[in-house]
Amino acid sequence: MMRPRVNDTGSNPNVIAILRMALWSVCYFVFYFGQQIAELLAPLVLILGIGWALLPHVVDAITTSLPNADPQARDVMNHVAGNIPQQITLAGHLMTPSSLIFDGFLLMALAAIGATISALAARNM
Repeated sequence: MMRPRVNDTGSNPNVIAILRMALWSVCYFVFYFGQQIAELLAPLVLILGIGWALLPHVVDAITTSLPNADPQARDVMNHVAGNIPQQITLAGHLMTPSSLIFDGFLLMALAAIGATISALAARNM
């Protein structure tokens, strides 16, 4: 009868291989999941930030480009332009157009990092 080979630590090499595979599988899942979430949210956050930053300029351009417009319509547009918030606090987080744009780029970087690390984890599995 042949005994299983035992390494220096006294454990079976198959157990170490299974544990190593389990560790890399968890790493792959975590980073791939983070990559997918970041790829989904990055364009949404970036477009929302750019749109919010451009909205006051667009409304102001519409208001000033119509010199012969109805004064009542011009007053409504000025009221709308004046009521666009510069910042919003949502659940204790302060959001501005520039912070949303920055967060969009950070999410893109997170997606790239997640892709790189998940590829390394897949290679080591």
